[in-house]
Amino acid sequence: MELLHNLALGFSVAVNPFTLMLSVIGCFLGTIIGALPGLGPSNGVAILIPLAFTLGLDATSALVLLTSVYYGAMYGGRISSILLNIPGDEPALMTTLDGYPMAKQGRAGDALVISGVASFVGALFATIGLMLVAPLVARIAYLFGPAEYFALYLLAFTTLGGVGSKNQAKAALGAVIGLGIAMIGLDNTSGMPRFTGGNMHLNDGVDFLVAIVGLFAITEVFSFIESHGKDSAIGVKLEKVTLPVKDLIATSGVMLRSSVIGFIAGILPGAGASLGSFLAYTTEKGIAGPKGFFGKGDPRGVAAPEAGNNAAAGGALIPMLTLGVPGSGTTAVLLALLMTLNITPGPTLFAEQPEVVWGLIVSLLIANFVLLVMNIPMVKIFVRILQVPAYVLMPGVTMISFVGIYSLTGSYFDLVMMMAFGALGYFLRKLEVPTVPVIMGILLGNQMEDNLRRAMVISDGDWTYLLSSGISVGLWVAAIAGFVAPFFLRRFLKKPAAPMEALED
Repeated sequence: MELLHNLALGFSVAVNPFTLMLSVIGCFLGTIIGALPGLGPSNGVAILIPLAFTLGLDATSALVLLTSVYYGAMYGGRISSILLNIPGDEPALMTTLDGYPMAKQGRAGDALVISGVASFVGALFATIGLMLVAPLVARIAYLFGPAEYFALYLLAFTTLGGVGSKNQAKAALGAVIGLGIAMIGLDNTSGMPRFTGGNMHLNDGVDFLVAIVGLFAITEVFSFIESHGKDSAIGVKLEKVTLPVKDLIATSGVMLRSSVIGFIAGILPGAGASLGSFLAYTTEKGIAGPKGFFGKGDPRGVAAPEAGNNAAAGGALIPMLTLGVPGSGTTAVLLALLMTLNITPGPTLFAEQPEVVWGLIVSLLIANFVLLVMNIPMVKIFVRILQVPAYVLMPGVTMISFVGIYSLTGSYFDLVMMMAFGALGYFLRKLEVPTVPVIMGILLGNQMEDNLRRAMVISDGDWTYLLSSGISVGLWVAAIAGFVAPFFLRRFLKKPAAPMEALED
């Protein structure tokens, strides 16, 4: 009964012309961003955050727009994966393994339709799961004290360094850089400035959005300048698109299984859609066994990763909304948006601002159906948009970034900081250091420090207090396992790349 009441509240917020228009615009822009190789949902949401503030959107409207972009980008990543063998983002990598071979066999239209329906099933399952699971997790979160929250933040960082990254040492370096940046500003306890260099602008610390737009959007611009726009125009040919009913029926079980796997993977802090996509693909490959022809154009190899990564995208919203810990890089960007809007994620969010939470959930439910309509009959339109050269798109990205940040802060210093973070992001990209741990360090650093201090004050400096409850012990064990396990599983993570390499050869 309570769920029905909450859904009614959500529909009252989401079903109005303006919010529906924002959802449609977000889905359209997100699909384009996801389809463009290299951008992905994290960059897309970061680029459009300044636009949301420039338009003067309130908290709910801004969240609806940007989460629709998020879902749309997860849909769109499959387009370039199937047609060009170039994943739009990392989670779409697994789709290339069978999507591109299907395209080479003249079945590009079938692959696009199967992947679109699988994306819909995965995202719809995740949204329903979000409705049912998030309130339960929010209730459990009331049991969390300083020790539990500190262990939870640690879990987020170790998962990024373990499962969520190709190189644990570099991911750890990125997290350390982010935590160091989070220390800049006035100390919460003593009120003394730290690492400000005497600059008054830094007394309030580093603005989350300035750092995010710099590390994602401006870094992308710098990389484009370096490449001189080489290979910027994308030419794609697509024959007619039909509905492969037989394949859709045959892969329906695959979609459901992969949705469950992806949703569970998405809930894990820091793991995200990449893990969901990988686990879904390898599970179905194992189920098929010798009878399958994975890596050679098996429709199940298209349905599994797309259902998995879209379900993981929805699942990643649960720890962000209920615990204030992002489940992926994109939800880290959304968490920064919430904090900028003075909305505190956590269990109290569901009680104090239910219209925000349930308006968002219902908007995502609507966005799923909008994306299904867009991504099957309108797929040829998105393919044509891929032909727009990057030298036309990049000036727009730069303009949105500068105008949006200045309209938000009104400070020239923040524009300089944004450029500095862009340079830092470019430098880290050259060193192959992931930027998502940097963002998470900036976002979670102060909360992690505050909870550690509270734990030490409560226990009179006894460090064993950090292991004083079953929840905290479980989180510590999960954190250690999440960091250590990939050392033993690395050889399995590398295996799926072989079919694609064979195709290229």
